[in-house]
Amino acid sequence: MSLLGFIAKFLALAGCAGLVYQVASALAVRHFMAKPASPPTRRPPVTVLKPLCGADPGLEAHLTALLRQGYPELQVVCGVSDPADPAIAVVRRVMDRFPHADIELVVDSTQHGSNLKIGNLINMMRGARHELLLIADSDVAPHEFYIDQAVQPFADPKVGLVTFLYVGTPLQDAASRLGAIGINHGFLPSALVARWLGRADGCFGATIALPAALLRQMGGFEAVADKLADDWELGAMVRKAGLKIAIAARPVALTVAERDLQSLFDHEVRWGRTIAAVDRASYIASVITQPVALTLLTVLVGGWHWLPLLGFGVAVRAWAVRMQERALSLPKGSLADLILRDLISFVVFVTACCGKTVLWRGKRFAVGSDGKLTMLEG
Repeated sequence: MSLLGFIAKFLALAGCAGLVYQVASALAVRHFMAKPASPPTRRPPVTVLKPLCGADPGLEAHLTALLRQGYPELQVVCGVSDPADPAIAVVRRVMDRFPHADIELVVDSTQHGSNLKIGNLINMMRGARHELLLIADSDVAPHEFYIDQAVQPFADPKVGLVTFLYVGTPLQDAASRLGAIGINHGFLPSALVARWLGRADGCFGATIALPAALLRQMGGFEAVADKLADDWELGAMVRKAGLKIAIAARPVALTVAERDLQSLFDHEVRWGRTIAAVDRASYIASVITQPVALTLLTVLVGGWHWLPLLGFGVAVRAWAVRMQERALSLPKGSLADLILRDLISFVVFVTACCGKTVLWRGKRFAVGSDGKLTMLEG
């Protein structure tokens, strides 16, 4: 057998493994969404920490949805590091609309480590009054039972942290649409399949809830102030304390707003290198989640007689995505967008495997083997 023939068969085998994964991912999403969402047995006071950087699309609507949760004792703390940040005006408008709401704005440029989001959270903690913290990114669009579902898993005393899966809600442009496909049919299903396989270390930074006392016991946000994968590090610290990470009963929506394809690419390379920094072997193995790219490579390396495998790969991928769309109540996407998205995902995967620098909020960082960030420029 020639070398090219051997490589083609290896790629074909990997592509077939990817098809099995696609079936599993579709079933995992359907099973997750079919489980009932139980109400919490108690509703303790909650402080929502909302670190902000810029007036992201939908920010005002997201803050308004938080304040309309009907939760009995709710405090919202928003934080920015730049006194000229346009998010300040948005927060003040919301404060004017809800004069009786418990909402506070912290403006503090003090830096703590190289992770700018964590530095912002450290500054915000001086305003937090309640013992259960809910850390929510600026692009999170809370659903009706968002806070209740963050609280409910703590009925189990072995749970130390609750994290949310998330679905992407794109703006109308192509880059945002492709970004949302990557979240909805890449990230979310893979997180559920990992749970099926017994991995309970998934911790996703869009929304995290944990007790303030536990955070203090683990060293506070200061313990992850120089880490790129701060969410994963917090989850690892919780597991080291002998507690579990729970996943909330329903995903939360994220507004996906990418300026252009270059921004999308830079953003996703940062995500990829974040994962690779904490678990490179698993990240490399995740190539089997991309059967369209693998079967296309099989054809390019092995010849046209592999074309039926490529057709089958596209068909199975499309079937899995349709099942996930139905389970998640998402609008039906186009096959052309899906194929383009999968090819971009493969390029992102290869790029993320081959470097250790990331762009984040206009700044470039080097990522060490321990996940530590070092600013290079910005």
